[in-house]
Amino acid sequence: MVPMSRQMLQQAGVRPASPALVRAFAVIARRRLRGGFRALRMLHAERLAQAGTGPLIVYLNHPSWWDPLLCLTLARTLLPDCMHHAPMSAASLLRYPMFGKLGMFPVDQGSARGAAQFLRSSQSVLAAGGVLWITAQGRFSDVRLRPTTLKAGLGTLLHRFHDTTSITVLPLAVEYTFWNGVKPEALVAAGTPIPVHRMETTHTARTWTQLLEEHLQTTQDELAVAAMDRDPAIFQTLLDSEGASLWQRLRARMRGELEMPGADHTTEPH
Repeated sequence: MVPMSRQMLQQAGVRPASPALVRAFAVIARRRLRGGFRALRMLHAERLAQAGTGPLIVYLNHPSWWDPLLCLTLARTLLPDCMHHAPMSAASLLRYPMFGKLGMFPVDQGSARGAAQFLRSSQSVLAAGGVLWITAQGRFSDVRLRPTTLKAGLGTLLHRFHDTTSITVLPLAVEYTFWNGVKPEALVAAGTPIPVHRMETTHTARTWTQLLEEHLQTTQDELAVAAMDRDPAIFQTLLDSEGASLWQRLRARMRGELEMPGADHTTEPH
């Protein structure tokens, strides 16, 4: 991986992340996910891990408030040696400046200035060999909505990509769903990587957007089918709250409490 250039990033308005703060916040993110979900499970995790050998864009659907915590956990688990960045509303970043130290960079939403800001900052992250995470729908969206639609920003970025190296674009489908237990499952699927080469003149910004939408929708459909099977063996489990659940069950038994039917999250309720 190309070393991150601090000067290059700062000139584009991107603040280099603080490794110590990222590590600390990653611990918090994992705790929150363990508390909120039965497990974090992933289809084709190797696709994300293998794509992190050069400049990478990970774009995903945006179903929930949980998405940033999930992305941070994926980044730290599967791509621990990469530098990660993501756009964030300039107003929100001004209100919560700590997120700038976690790799977020400001974008004024809904303006020409903001669009130019997004392109400049994103290009600097990619040119420096980093990983760019984008919730490309631009708003919260139900996972069942079809067709999958994206904002134009990412397609425009790829259309204007003129760096000397190639980059990889990876669709990521996210879904939060209940299976057989009290807690929901956090499910993720990595789609087929899309290689992007310098000066890909045959693709307009709109063509890129349509291609990205198709790839993400295909990945979402694959995840939906796997989710309906309710079989953990289909997935790679990246984070599991079973340890905490086991302790809670043992404590309940010591107190003489009864376990709820269906507390075994991997089997059908009795």
